[in-house]
Amino acid sequence: MTTQPTPLNWLSIFTLGLIWGGTFMVVAIALEGYGPLTVACARTTLGAVTLVLMMRLMNRKLPRLGAIWAHLVPIGVLNTALPFAMLSWGQQYVPSAFAGISMAALPLFVLPLAHFFTDDRMPARKAFGVVFGFIGAAVLIGPAAFDVSSGALALPELACLGASFSYALSAILTRRCPPLDSLALAASGLAVGAVCLIPAMLLFEGVPAFNSDKTGIAIIFLGLVPTALAALLRVQVIRSAGPVFMTLVNYQVPVWSMFFGAWVLSEVLPLRFFVALLLILGGLAISQWNSLRNLLGAVRFSR
Repeated sequence: MTTQPTPLNWLSIFTLGLIWGGTFMVVAIALEGYGPLTVACARTTLGAVTLVLMMRLMNRKLPRLGAIWAHLVPIGVLNTALPFAMLSWGQQYVPSAFAGISMAALPLFVLPLAHFFTDDRMPARKAFGVVFGFIGAAVLIGPAAFDVSSGALALPELACLGASFSYALSAILTRRCPPLDSLALAASGLAVGAVCLIPAMLLFEGVPAFNSDKTGIAIIFLGLVPTALAALLRVQVIRSAGPVFMTLVNYQVPVWSMFFGAWVLSEVLPLRFFVALLLILGGLAISQWNSLRNLLGAVRFSR
């Protein structure tokens, strides 16, 4: 593995940001014709089937039943089933741009969790960056989250941020998981998500009928592109350029989500969205400053 990103790495990281940033727009389109559990279930199931088929073509297999699944099951629940369902439910009530911005808080959740549950300590600079970013998250949710007198607890907004927290928990569990092929880990997580979401979908929303309009196309896209294809791209980037380079996606996703939300869905973006984005990305930059500086230095050196 090299620490000097290649032009292909830069293209891959740009593509991942574009795909994941546009995912929230596609979810919003899919929700026009399907329930939130159906959207989440289709994404996990189609993604799992695609990755398992790819593994068979590559002569790889899922892990056998055993102790490893004690790690894979909670990872799958927290990385696919729970956040996909929370995001789909939340996006029924909030703009897709909001969901995209809330994902930028993911690294800010990871840092304090890693401090308490792994060997990664959080120095004062990183702690300041986390606090700075969380102020942005509070601005993003808006005053409704604190207006308990009206009974409005901003549950959809909190669900989106809860999905980000769920991803963070899964990242900590993944780091504590025994070594496993990255593609097998991704396929296993999606399979667990499908096992969880299929009965939930059937119980609450019934058997879905395929729509031949844009909502049906959106459902297929969600399973194949931001789930299966993006998982393969993510593995390629991490293996060839390293996990630090992969963090550059975090800066792109909220920007693309706002762009697609405003341009394609004609969403009205309030001023607090832009303020929150600057605060969250600012906190992210402060907390990851050393890594970003080393990455930029390596890029200059390679030239």
